[in-house]
Amino acid sequence: MPQRAWNQKRERQYKHIKEGLEEHGRPEKLAEEIAARTVNKERARKGEAKTSSKLSRTDISSGRRGGLRSHSGSGGRTYDQLYNEAKKKNVSGRSRMNKKELARAVGR
Repeated sequence: MPQRAWNQKRERQYKHIKEGLEEHGRPEKLAEEIAARTVNKERARKGEAKTSSKLSRTDISSGRRGGLRSHSGSGGRTYDQLYNEAKKKNVSGRSRMNKKELARAVGR
């Protein structure tokens, strides 16, 4: 699915993302689609695309978003991680909250 408008860097990025997704068990068609969307979003964020949506330009980058999600595992963040984030955000009553309540309080 690589496009002619992509430069060599974007072609490599597409290939790398696609291979990574396939290694993690995604079907080839889906891996191609995700890789192409990711590359196009990065192009939009860097001003390389002729047209792009506002969300593509202003939203959190694909790499950062993936990094935030990659460590969530089956249970997400630990109680201590949530408590520390609640402490940073100055959430009142955090010491009496359980994990689920803390997660709701910190907003993720």
